[in-house]
Amino acid sequence: MAALAIVDRGDMSPDQMRGAWAGEIGQTQFLAKNYLRFAVDGDGNGRRDLIRSKADVLASTANFLRQHGWRPGAGYQQGQPNFAVLREWNRAGVYQKALALFASKLAG
Repeated sequence: MAALAIVDRGDMSPDQMRGAWAGEIGQTQFLAKNYLRFAVDGDGNGRRDLIRSKADVLASTANFLRQHGWRPGAGYQQGQPNFAVLREWNRAGVYQKALALFASKLAG
């Protein structure tokens, strides 16, 4: 039903509704229900495009994390408050550790 709602509100056309094997959509792999709840229009074009719009992807991912309790400056490595928020994104420990490592590399 969530996937149909994404099409109905005009974010994606039926032929764009392709995802991973478990139905995740977009660059940061939102389930359709989370796409509806957390996707935002970061580039201001009136649509939420988590496949082609970098601005939408980043703004939506930030929205998801914030809505799940992300605290700016609180750290995201194991044992720090925001690491638990990464668990809300994906329950696999290896995924959480990879996100924390990737974020560390981006932070430089």
